[in-house]
Amino acid sequence: MRKIFGLAIVAIAMVCGLAARAEETEYDPAKVSDSLRAIFQFGSAQTKQALNANTVTLITGTIGGTYVQFGADLASVLDDGNKLRVLPIVGRGSVQSVADILFLQGVDLGIVRADTLDYLERKGFAKDIKRQFTYVTKLYNEEMQVIAPKTVRNLKDLEGKTVSVDLPNGGTFVTALTVFERLGLKANFVYIEQRIAMEKLKKGEVDAVIVVGGKPYKSVSTFNNDGRFHLATVDYDRPLQGDYLPARMTSKDYPNLIADGETVDTIAVPAVLAAYNWAPNTDRYRKLALFVDAFFTKFPTFQHPPFHPKWKETSLAAPLAGWQRLPAAQQWLESHGIDQAMRNRFETFLQQNPAAAKSIQSESDKEALFKQFQAWQADQAEKENARAQAQVADKPIKRPRN
Repeated sequence: MRKIFGLAIVAIAMVCGLAARAEETEYDPAKVSDSLRAIFQFGSAQTKQALNANTVTLITGTIGGTYVQFGADLASVLDDGNKLRVLPIVGRGSVQSVADILFLQGVDLGIVRADTLDYLERKGFAKDIKRQFTYVTKLYNEEMQVIAPKTVRNLKDLEGKTVSVDLPNGGTFVTALTVFERLGLKANFVYIEQRIAMEKLKKGEVDAVIVVGGKPYKSVSTFNNDGRFHLATVDYDRPLQGDYLPARMTSKDYPNLIADGETVDTIAVPAVLAAYNWAPNTDRYRKLALFVDAFFTKFPTFQHPPFHPKWKETSLAAPLAGWQRLPAAQQWLESHGIDQAMRNRFETFLQQNPAAAKSIQSESDKEALFKQFQAWQADQAEKENARAQAQVADKPIKRPRN
């Protein structure tokens, strides 16, 4: 019996070792199959424990969305089969993901929108919910896109109108309702799936369709515009500046809704990689710390093809007002000097721009301006990267002489 158990342990070691070296060496698929066959034949309770010890599960979003692709990217880069395995799960939207992180067995992480927890508390669905959550990092910005007739110039023109905000359990309705409340606007909100809502918009049965998602969002970019519709402006008014960011869409993003050379200002809400607030001495916290170390260490990989272009907006050190960062993530940033380096650049920016410094009336104002500064830094880095790629593409290829 000990011999059989020993064979099983050897088989597990073979699989783990092969997976860990997958990026560096070629391997014989037949050997991998033999090793897996041994696990299935001789696996035991110890085998189960070994396979689960370093597996981190991540609740994402609906099929076809950006959350799902981000989950796939994380698994692709971080999975080594031995030290860490990332297991993405298809989810049902931001509100549902909050519930899954809290109550679904085995879920370690999830992608949610930054304004979802505030909404749940404000509506009385949860109490002190932010104390139960931590965040690893802000991921990227999800823009608010308001498809409406050209007579609707901005959100104020939707006062008393019928506005579709997608289905419940997602995140679009949370952001839409929050924005309207903060601006003191009232509308007749209806919960209709986006594709159906857009057909109703064409028939005049609704006055606008709001979509919140990373641009270019598929259902918006494929909207068949007959010339009557456009994207309405969402002004970055003061009541929105605490939790949202300014954003801009161009004709390159949506040539079907924005005229060539024109731009449309809007707002964006951060997508957040969140986790339950596990105590540091628990095994669940240990796995989160393991994930953070691998993710932050390999983070530069995500900002290049073939991974989703929205990774370029991710700033590991970006703060989130009202949220507490996972201690393991904060400790990693501090030990690598990332958070302080960004803060130092921001303070230098304020010293060189007195007008910006004078606009700060409180700590919340300073944090809001800091988030804008980080977004600007990310935008500049993305533009610089695009210029560098263009220069490389323009260079002639040097061929070796025969």
